[in-house]
Amino acid sequence: MNVFSKTQLEKYADTLVWGLTTARTKPFRKYDNVLLRCDLEARDLGELVHRKLVQRGFNVTVAFLPSPAIEHDFYKFSDERQRGFLSPWDKVMYENLNGYVFIHAPASLTHLKDIDTKRQSQVAIAKKPLFNIRNKREEKGQFAWTLCTYPTPELAKQAKLSVREYAAQIAKACYLNEPDPTKKWTQVYKQVTAIKKWLLGLNMDVIRTESASMDFEVTLGEKRRFLGISGHNIPSFEIFTSPDWRGTRGTYYANLPAFRGGNYVEKIKLEFKDGRAVKIAAAKGADYVKKIMGTDKGASQIGEYSLTDRRFSKIDRFMADTLFDENHGGRHGNCHVAIGNAYTDTYTGDVSKLNEALKKKLGYNDSAVHWDLINTEDKRVTATLKSGKKVTIYEKGQFKY
Repeated sequence: MNVFSKTQLEKYADTLVWGLTTARTKPFRKYDNVLLRCDLEARDLGELVHRKLVQRGFNVTVAFLPSPAIEHDFYKFSDERQRGFLSPWDKVMYENLNGYVFIHAPASLTHLKDIDTKRQSQVAIAKKPLFNIRNKREEKGQFAWTLCTYPTPELAKQAKLSVREYAAQIAKACYLNEPDPTKKWTQVYKQVTAIKKWLLGLNMDVIRTESASMDFEVTLGEKRRFLGISGHNIPSFEIFTSPDWRGTRGTYYANLPAFRGGNYVEKIKLEFKDGRAVKIAAAKGADYVKKIMGTDKGASQIGEYSLTDRRFSKIDRFMADTLFDENHGGRHGNCHVAIGNAYTDTYTGDVSKLNEALKKKLGYNDSAVHWDLINTEDKRVTATLKSGKKVTIYEKGQFKY
């Protein structure tokens, strides 16, 4: 089933290449190593991206992701040693990787629902060193990544849309109906850069988010900046930072449901005290949420705080996919936090010199988990500046810039 026209598919591939090259802080060089990972359901888009990467002179490694049956069988029949195995070939590849493109097109969102969460956590912990290698290379400007979603019957079903309706949502969100999507993305990139510069200049101390269901505060922390629309995600409209996890307090509520690890969760409510979640509840999937947040010490602490401006994002409905849901625009924009691992590139200093001791001192959270929890309610976000002054930075779904 051709869910995109040939022109739209070409534009999607071009946009991914734009995202990859924009996300790199130092220019790519000819013959750099790029890994292209793709679900089988998105093979047509994967083939186009591969062609464009080869034409640019990259050395491209293509890896199709395992089917739901293969992934399920691994978790079901493997023992603890197998789940903790880290391939030496993967380690060598990541130590020499310059770029990574991931095309997400799941054939199933629920195939792991009968798998013990502990087994999934063991794999996540085992693979954490690969993320650390990737992160360190990115800090040095040697690596960049981007990702996107391709419509599948499963995604459409869980979002209560037809596949064509789902594809239309993606096309709208990614500007695939524009004459030149990369030109449009470049314009948005410049507009958001101005907002990020404004936020940095405020010299904020504490950020408070209030809605009908929550009153939540984070301490920004020292030497922090806001990032967003950097090319890493297609689409991406969020403006985010990784705050000092120790200053998290109050109640956070995710009114948007989510699929994760084969599980469906709904209406997550977290109460934080002194930086850690002390109460965890959910209308559906509460046990799963508690298990994920018990993966390691950092899993019950936050690694990201984010706001999306409705003026940029055209996403206006639940998509059953975090990439789109965390960029929800709609009537009120969205706020989301991620429990778990922080983004160290939010550091305003020389990121390449950000060692483990300094990360800990600055309150950057560390975890094998990173899970975005999204609130789309009407909200008001105020900042207490280091001068003591209070200002509203976000209201009615948009920044007050």
